[in-house]
Amino acid sequence: MGSQMDGYFPLDSGRRRTLRSAIGCVGIGVHSGRRVSLVLRPAPVGAGVRFRRTDTGFEVPALFDRVVDTRLCTALGEPGGDPARSIATVEHVMAALAGCGVDDALVEIDGPEAPILDGSAAPFVFLIDCAGTVARAGAPAQAIEVLRPVRVEDGAAWAELAPAVSRGGLEASLTIDFPSTAIGRQSFAMRITPEGFREELSEARTFTLAEEVAALRAAGLARGGSLANAVVVDGPLVLNPGGLRRPDEFVRHKLLDAVGDLALAGAPLRGRFAGHRSGHRLNNRLLHALFAEAANWRFAPAVPAAEGAASVRLPAAAAPAAA
Repeated sequence: MGSQMDGYFPLDSGRRRTLRSAIGCVGIGVHSGRRVSLVLRPAPVGAGVRFRRTDTGFEVPALFDRVVDTRLCTALGEPGGDPARSIATVEHVMAALAGCGVDDALVEIDGPEAPILDGSAAPFVFLIDCAGTVARAGAPAQAIEVLRPVRVEDGAAWAELAPAVSRGGLEASLTIDFPSTAIGRQSFAMRITPEGFREELSEARTFTLAEEVAALRAAGLARGGSLANAVVVDGPLVLNPGGLRRPDEFVRHKLLDAVGDLALAGAPLRGRFAGHRSGHRLNNRLLHALFAEAANWRFAPAVPAAEGAASVRLPAAAAPAAA
């Protein structure tokens, strides 16, 4: 294989793109409660998306096989549980980079997790828009075409990838079900495009149940959570003074999470994603299942064949066997 693509959105985009300039922000880690700064930087062609902790020097590619924790967020790192060698809550950053079509970027963070900001991907989209992006001449993108249905289950929850009905990007649908709360059962489906991501998904915020907050904090989590960065539901009530941004904001956020999790595939996915009560763990298991067998997928140009396509390198566990 040639150049390396370490993290990519399931979307056909023609040419590889990076940021035009560096840009940063400061916020709070939702679980640690620590003040943390984040800087998005341009990266060379083929570098993919990588995360670097400036406080410890740890750097990790944004790939599905580098996920070490999926309990309440998606965390990248190394097996063994060393907190100095992990970076948590990467899914909203990944979703924003992917949604804006950024293929190559370095994400620098000076703490154990990315800042939560307002609980959605919109602030990261704003940063990317302010920095601007630039297309790489002579660096066409390549997609991963789903050839066979792949499904993972956990009780009543499931997630699957299937071949696309039509040529192009990713079709996505998701259903969630929270009985006896303001959330209820919600479904949402869309074709993922840059415009669609910005308008339909990017502003959807993370959410939690009021009765779970005390338990999370007792476990050393959600120390930075507040009504400023999460929707909190107490039975039939939404506690946030401003209410919801959309009546179905909950399922839209879960699909936003899936976009960020699937951006760890290593190349854009071309197919259909569907899920029922799927979260970070099932989303990651789904990518492992996809790449477990070479017959499940193949490389395909993300642009018309006449324009050519650059080669990419997947993790060793996912790379197809030589013919």
